[in-house]
Amino acid sequence: MKFVRFRAGGRGRYGILEDGHVTEIAGSIYGRYRRTRRRHPLGRVRLLAPCEPTKIVAVGLNYRDHAAEIGLPIPEEPILFLKPLTALIGPGDRIVYPAISQRVDYEAELAIVMKRKARHVPPGKALRYVLGYTCHNDVTARDLQKKDGQWTRAKSFDTFAPLGPCITTGLDPHRLRIEARVNGAVRQSSSTDRLIFNVPTMVAFVSQVMTLYPGDVIVTGTPPGIGPVERGDVVEIEIEGIGVLRNRVV
Repeated sequence: MKFVRFRAGGRGRYGILEDGHVTEIAGSIYGRYRRTRRRHPLGRVRLLAPCEPTKIVAVGLNYRDHAAEIGLPIPEEPILFLKPLTALIGPGDRIVYPAISQRVDYEAELAIVMKRKARHVPPGKALRYVLGYTCHNDVTARDLQKKDGQWTRAKSFDTFAPLGPCITTGLDPHRLRIEARVNGAVRQSSSTDRLIFNVPTMVAFVSQVMTLYPGDVIVTGTPPGIGPVERGDVVEIEIEGIGVLRNRVV
């Protein structure tokens, strides 16, 4: 199942993406819902970020080869940081290159979308609390990250959290191809089987720290191959079974 959030008739709605059309639903994607008779061609709706989280929790340095790439040790536990909701944008929205940065990077990441309220969840039960998965671009002002010595400013600019295009349910998150392209050229290509901390471990770990609510997002770290973008570039994040998240840098 592929859930989308979209705008039609001046308001945001939820639907199911199938056969090039979006079928509106009534109810909640986190609980009970039903298909309605309203059906829209995909090309005639504007897709939005596929959920409305209360928080975006990010896990850093979660691929061994990425940690080696930037010269940092393998973490013993997941490294957490938060991205503000003001950074959230959807498919087709524009990433704004901040004037105070001289280097902005793409980072392809698998995003976990929560289905149920979760607190102190054991790893063996963690997937019961997950609705599905989507694509994320953890846009980063790399020069500011190095200057600050921590990540908040570099990761938190408005538009620095593209998410979408849909939430795919029923996926096995442990072996998904993940790729980043800039202007059609492949820059990152890996698989989630190379994660240091897998999805159940991350959900459980975060839930020991903070309560997770339906729609909350955990982004799982980026593989090696990070690099800069320039104004005018088109960045695509593609994950097997989900689709392509596409955004232009301006």
